[in-house]
Amino acid sequence: MSDTTTSGWNEASGIPLIVKLRSDLKAAILGRNETVKGAVRIIISEFPTKITQPITLESGKKSSRPKQDAEITNDEIITVIMGLCKSEKQTLEFTGQPTSDYLQVLESYLPRMATEEEIMTWAKENIDLSQFKSPMQAMGPIMKHFGKSADGNVVKKVLGSMVG
Repeated sequence: MSDTTTSGWNEASGIPLIVKLRSDLKAAILGRNETVKGAVRIIISEFPTKITQPITLESGKKSSRPKQDAEITNDEIITVIMGLCKSEKQTLEFTGQPTSDYLQVLESYLPRMATEEEIMTWAKENIDLSQFKSPMQAMGPIMKHFGKSADGNVVKKVLGSMVG
């Protein structure tokens, strides 16, 4: 198991995720940490195709260009990392492995996920299920509140338990 304590990101740090990724890549190269170096390189390599800015060419044709570092938001990077985590989890499931160093490095850059209890508490205080035709329609406001820190499956489970 490699040392991943120096890598990772916390939203409260105030450092933009792109800056943290680039500094962790540099530190991993200098420190010869192949796991972190490989994972961060994969994350950054996704940017040109996954994080783009729509543009209109002189001919009037619609196109897109990769965003510059200064234009990339933390949420856009988190979406890319979540996609990489999802595919790594599918690979691990297929091979029967519980986790990997690569997945742990990826997850270290994601915001802490809201727990089932936190979602339940917020939903009970802020959501009136009688306002919705179906309890699942309450997913929208809950997901909007928690953003990328809530797993949709956990929210569904919470809503199911609120009805039952």
